[in-house]
Amino acid sequence: MSLPVVERRAPAAGRWGIVVLLMAFAALGHFNRVGISVAGSEVFIPKYGLRDTQMGWVYTAFLIVYTIGMLPGGWLIDRVGSRRALTIYGVTMGAFVALTGALGWLGLEAQSLWLGLLVVRSCAGLCNAPLHPSMAHVVSDTMAPAGRATANGLVTAGALIGIAFSYPGYGSLIDRLHWPLAFVVGGGALAAFAVIWSLSTRSWSGDSHAVATPTAVETERSSNTDASASAISAPGDIWAVIGNVNLWLLSLSYAAYGYFQYLFFYWMDYYFKTVLHVPDVDSRWASFWIMLAMGAGMAVGGICTDLVCRRLGQGGGRRTVVVVGMALGALFGFLGVHATDYVQVASFLAASMAAVGMCEGVFWTTATDLGRKSRGFSAAFMNVGGNVGGLLSPILTPVLARQLGWSGAIAVACGIAGLGGAIWFVIRVPQPSET
Repeated sequence: MSLPVVERRAPAAGRWGIVVLLMAFAALGHFNRVGISVAGSEVFIPKYGLRDTQMGWVYTAFLIVYTIGMLPGGWLIDRVGSRRALTIYGVTMGAFVALTGALGWLGLEAQSLWLGLLVVRSCAGLCNAPLHPSMAHVVSDTMAPAGRATANGLVTAGALIGIAFSYPGYGSLIDRLHWPLAFVVGGGALAAFAVIWSLSTRSWSGDSHAVATPTAVETERSSNTDASASAISAPGDIWAVIGNVNLWLLSLSYAAYGYFQYLFFYWMDYYFKTVLHVPDVDSRWASFWIMLAMGAGMAVGGICTDLVCRRLGQGGGRRTVVVVGMALGALFGFLGVHATDYVQVASFLAASMAAVGMCEGVFWTTATDLGRKSRGFSAAFMNVGGNVGGLLSPILTPVLARQLGWSGAIAVACGIAGLGGAIWFVIRVPQPSET
């Protein structure tokens, strides 16, 4: 006999408190993830003599293994729960960030250091796989449908805050502590926060929106399980997710988004210093403000999405935000690479990243909506698309730059972003009653 469904939501302060914790987790995670590019442009390329293409492979090795581990990571999230998956991520990723620094204490020559970076960063990529799908899973469990885009936008904004601070932050740590200890400090902070997350969310109850009224026996049984694993998916659910055409289209659009985004994540600091010949300190702060602008765009975009959806419906509202955001991102990016003064370049690129950032919450909210009970797996599936774009960007960008110049390479990325937005005209977004 089916159980009656009642509305039971956690207090608003508790729900938004979890969102704040997720923002901090995302910030620390990405601070450590992108810190390698700061070390690349300031230490490994100029001081150890590694080529830019070699560092491109270090960045890409992380993404290759990250992508390979993404679907198994999504499957794991749906089974052990997003709370546990995030704890595992923080501890293991923190350990491999610290090991990145430990390579510097071994006295390795350039080639041996490069091989060591490839191995350690590949392992770090595997540990990173559950991060974003887990956070989207938590948001889906915690927030009501009308607030999920806002919450996802804020969480991903946290990631960009971490990236923004990685340029001056890791740069300052490298200047003061030397690069090996800088990585040990960063990795240790991430692992410590994972423990804080685990302890702070022990009493969290996922799926707090509409729940079936349980019997006393069921209540006792459920109290002995991880509540964040409350939506266990069956194998049939996963095959239904894989066969969902809209999820494939969403993933293709996110691949275009990822190509554009990862170009800036990994090569922007290098572009300012090497191509535009901007001093190190100015380059760090230009990168900082551009990433912070994207984070602001993510937060504002999430809020705007929920507001626009109230007027245009869930499908029309999300489609409008993505199409407009990615089109403006491509336009401002194109204007930026054709500017001459570095302040103008930075301003246009900041506007570009802010516009593109408005779309991030829409992607993650739609991915979990499409997955339903297998929302960890569906979020991971979409992120594979983003990673494919991200895989290509660090390698293709310097290759295209040699053929077309750096302005041409960035212009290609702008065109890809515009095409990614156009895909949304054929994506069918699930209605609230379907999720």
